[in-house]
Amino acid sequence: MAVPKRKTSTTRKNKRRTHFKLSVPGMVACDNCGEMKLAHRVCPECGHYKGKEVVEK
Repeated sequence: MAVPKRKTSTTRKNKRRTHFKLSVPGMVACDNCGEMKLAHRVCPECGHYKGKEVVEK
C-alpha cells in the first residue's frame, strides 16, 4: 500500500484546492418593483413572477 513519504505542505494543498470555491447565485432585477431576486423565482418583495401577481402581499 502506498504511503506518502512526506507531509503535504499547506502551499501544495492550497494550490490543489483553488477550484473549490463558492459561486455567486444568479441575481436579476424584478420586472415589477426592481428589487434583486433569484432568477426563475417569485419576487419575495412584491410576489410577482413573469409580470403576474402570484403571491398576494
